[in-house]
Amino acid sequence: MSLKKINIVIAGATGFVGLDLVKILSSHPKVNIKYLCAQKKLGKKIQFFDKRIKKKLPKISNLSKVKWDNIDVLFTSLPTGESQLIVKNLIKYKRLKIIDLAADFRISSKKTFKKYYSKNHKAPELLRSSIYSISEFVKEKIKNYKIISCPGCYPTSIQLPLIPLFKKKLIKTQNIIIDSKSGYSGAGKNLKKKFKHKNVYSSIHTYGLLNHRHIGEIDQEFYKVLKKKVNFDFTPHLIPTFRGMLSSIYVEINNKKSIKLIHKELINYHKKNYFVKILPINKELGTENVINTNFCEISLCKLKYTNKILIISAIDNLIKGAGGQAVQNMNLLFGLKENLGLK
Repeated sequence: MSLKKINIVIAGATGFVGLDLVKILSSHPKVNIKYLCAQKKLGKKIQFFDKRIKKKLPKISNLSKVKWDNIDVLFTSLPTGESQLIVKNLIKYKRLKIIDLAADFRISSKKTFKKYYSKNHKAPELLRSSIYSISEFVKEKIKNYKIISCPGCYPTSIQLPLIPLFKKKLIKTQNIIIDSKSGYSGAGKNLKKKFKHKNVYSSIHTYGLLNHRHIGEIDQEFYKVLKKKVNFDFTPHLIPTFRGMLSSIYVEINNKKSIKLIHKELINYHKKNYFVKILPINKELGTENVINTNFCEISLCKLKYTNKILIISAIDNLIKGAGGQAVQNMNLLFGLKENLGLK
């Protein structure tokens, strides 16, 4: 990889995810931020939205002002549905790579996309030319794709521990219970429009019990590995903290496998994955160590019943669950160290 910097555009730069993405990329040694785009507050400095960002950067502009011929990467951090036509119109630029942080290209079936997002896909011909990119699972393949689809925060926290165990056939594919809790930033800046209950910033609230949008991509990715449907129940909760995500996953062990064996195999699978840390067996786990980082911490715990174990997975929903993983994917895409510019 040459020493030339990567010219980037960020669309949706002023949302919670967008601002974390700008903050990370503003200190990335191989990045040159050319445009920060949004639909409101045009002409404002990025510090108007987030005083954590110290570097002098381009003022907020409209995406229509971008001169695409010298852009290497477009990051789209927009509400689901908005990047489809943008990408469709820009796919002609040969050097341009698109890294999408919404769900526009996560689901490979337009029928399934409509089921979970209640809208028709506007660029279905591009769905199969994109790659669903949890960084740890696509390190070599990602370089062959133009459209990089970053996964949701819940699916990231769930798949990092489960996919390796499915591949090794160490756990059963039925009766899996996934109990996940997310900081309220996961609902975006329009939180109060989405959640009408009182005390939204000081209470715990379940939502999306039967049809949470992330179920579609979890189903899809499990099927890719196992070639059959996995039976799981998923309950997401919004909790009164700004960032952080904790998934508690209850699984049954296959063929009397021991927790020590499962723990060893998980360590072995992730030994070269810089951002995944497997803790000692029965180690209590929270989000305190992963906040403001791109790390995922995983703990395996014994339960009362010997045929079951509890897997706990912690990430920062805005970083490993969004902006950080997007930058990790960019690093892989351009042959850089995957942890460059990340912590």
